[in-house]
Amino acid sequence: MTPDHLPARPWSIAHRGASAYAPANTLAAFRKAADLGADMWEIDIRITADGVPVVHHDATLADGTRLDGLTRQALLERMPDCPDLSEVVTLASELGAGLYADIKDENAALPTLRLLQDAAIEPIILGAFNTAIVDVLRSAGSRYAVAALVPQGADPHDHAARADVIHLCWEHLPFPQDTLTPAFFSRAFTDGKRVVLWHEEDPARMAAIRTKPVTGICSDMPELVNPFRPPSNYPFGVVCHRGANRIAPENTLPALECALAAGFSHVEVDLHSTADGEIVVIHDPNLDRTTNSSGLVTIRTLEELRTLDAGSWFDPFFAGTRIPTLEETLALVARYDARAYLELKSAPPGPVLEQVKQKGMLDRVFFWSFNRDALRELRSFSANAQIMARREDYGSLSETLLDYRANVVEFRPDADPLEIATLRGSAIMSMVAYRGSDTDVFDQILMMRPDLFNLDHPFTFARHSLRASCNG
Repeated sequence: MTPDHLPARPWSIAHRGASAYAPANTLAAFRKAADLGADMWEIDIRITADGVPVVHHDATLADGTRLDGLTRQALLERMPDCPDLSEVVTLASELGAGLYADIKDENAALPTLRLLQDAAIEPIILGAFNTAIVDVLRSAGSRYAVAALVPQGADPHDHAARADVIHLCWEHLPFPQDTLTPAFFSRAFTDGKRVVLWHEEDPARMAAIRTKPVTGICSDMPELVNPFRPPSNYPFGVVCHRGANRIAPENTLPALECALAAGFSHVEVDLHSTADGEIVVIHDPNLDRTTNSSGLVTIRTLEELRTLDAGSWFDPFFAGTRIPTLEETLALVARYDARAYLELKSAPPGPVLEQVKQKGMLDRVFFWSFNRDALRELRSFSANAQIMARREDYGSLSETLLDYRANVVEFRPDADPLEIATLRGSAIMSMVAYRGSDTDVFDQILMMRPDLFNLDHPFTFARHSLRASCNG
């Protein structure tokens, strides 16, 4: 027995917005949640001294001042990025997102309900840890589902007896997924309840819960809830150029993990060597553009590079983000059972190849470099290494394949479709690289049916390709 209107897949509920990539409960976090495909935004509601519902988690500010002792204007002067509920409603309506309101103050319940009753957005769920707030919402005749947020140690069925939704907030248990037993769901559904789950950021635990009969799952990383899967009749791969570089700083672990958590098959990274022979992930030969330092990467030791800030240039939220090593990158790729495209910049082929082989990932990586001699050297080291060649660098497709026996050929969007068709079904993969977000170009590339898409806008492409698949 299951509840009526259970969604085909769990709703992705962005916990305080995409709070892994922007300050929690801010418009920036909600915009990123929309970019990442979240169905709903979880927002924490409190009330100001003059009765304005605002989106903020804690009862006090950082300096200990009670939020409910401040007017909306006074709060805004102290916290300019703290939105009120009406601002979030307007943004959700604009971006097509639903809202999951966790009401923290009992006296915020009715103002929140009144503001949302006429909101032209869906879905909406109203909830609280405090069961008195649940009672207020039910007594007021909320037309939205009401959730009881269940703390660790409470009996979920008793705690949510007067609610429509059991929201388990058990993320701090060692194995919360083990609580989702058939007996639990049977009791919940017999009582007419739906189930929403805690915020989850671990890929293994998420894999264990996303297939359960739940209405939604919260996550600081909303892309992790329902990862991208290409159509079964066209199982292409998506290479994320420098990771999810529109969400987090390029070539950093947050950008790479975002891409992998979203279900994309590959991340592309650029490799340089350090003064002490280590391999690091950064695009430019110098540090000026993407760190708080300057000068060449290759004249710094790894220890020196690891002290640099590689995130603030992108957004203050990422202050302190470090330049990753190749070893860290490969470990992350392995954790997500994914693949990587390694571009050799100043990094020599031998040490890079050795690290890949030590990780047992030679079949999960392909290589490329502007330096063709480096690629020929790489081929001399390994007949099994997968190496890419760019079609635009050669006069013909046959020349492209012969230089160092390429395993992957990259084309541009204006490529000859017949050349891509020539490779289809062979041991050589085709890939089209496109840095823009024009959906007409996406359609053009999809018509060519390459094996891989190398993109700067993978989330825009994913949404478009899935719509095109459904319409086709």
